[in-house]
Amino acid sequence: MTSDAVVVTRDDQAAVAVVRMNRPDRRNALTTELKVALRDALEEVATDDSVRAVVLAAAGPAFCVGQDLGEHAETLRSGDPDAMRTVPEHYNRITSALATMPKPAIAAIGGTCVGAGLGFALACDLRVAAAGVRFATAFSGIGFGGDSGLSATLAHAVGASRATDLLMLGDTFTAESARDWGVVREVVPAEELDDRALALARKLASGPTAAYAEIKVAVALGTVSSLPSVLEHEGAAQSRLAKTQDHRNAVEAFLAKEKPTFTGH
Repeated sequence: MTSDAVVVTRDDQAAVAVVRMNRPDRRNALTTELKVALRDALEEVATDDSVRAVVLAAAGPAFCVGQDLGEHAETLRSGDPDAMRTVPEHYNRITSALATMPKPAIAAIGGTCVGAGLGFALACDLRVAAAGVRFATAFSGIGFGGDSGLSATLAHAVGASRATDLLMLGDTFTAESARDWGVVREVVPAEELDDRALALARKLASGPTAAYAEIKVAVALGTVSSLPSVLEHEGAAQSRLAKTQDHRNAVEAFLAKEKPTFTGH
């Protein structure tokens, strides 16, 4: 599907791709058009070896307010027996693309971030928010539970007790609370958000991306697995990384008291 609902820009010199949701007039509410465009863009940059870091951003005053409820209501009224096929077709694949891409993903949250928008942000590895941003889960307010991985990622970020509170009561919380709880890495002035997120992506893109990919897998495994399983995985990962040029060159650079250069190989 060709669409301007998502705009992808590339900084080829820094090997960074910015994937920007682009429905500012509707606060980036998730229509089928936007979901398909976002899914396809993220899956493309995830497999593009020339991209070493990805920024998920949004145009306008909101990051993402979740599902477009007008479109959703029309689907429900139509009597479609598979009205929720959007979850496996769109939400799950968007979340998986962010969480599993073998490169860092950074969310630049410049405005209201609720529902699936919060799920997408939490599927990223790091998050930077603008001062004044408001967050909420929002699902229970329309008689839903949670999707886009939020039931797991929010619990991992803030603990099961607080996640249950936020999912059940749906209370909003501030960017500063999100920072204090570990949901976002830092809060910056709104006018500095894009530059800060891009600087962070460029820094990561110049780093040992093969190691970052292994870290993503290991952390995800560590949240749900026993210690013996994690230790086994870490050992196998270290063996794989020991064969990379990045590791060998970095060890030699350390011994020579030089700054290492990483290529991702």
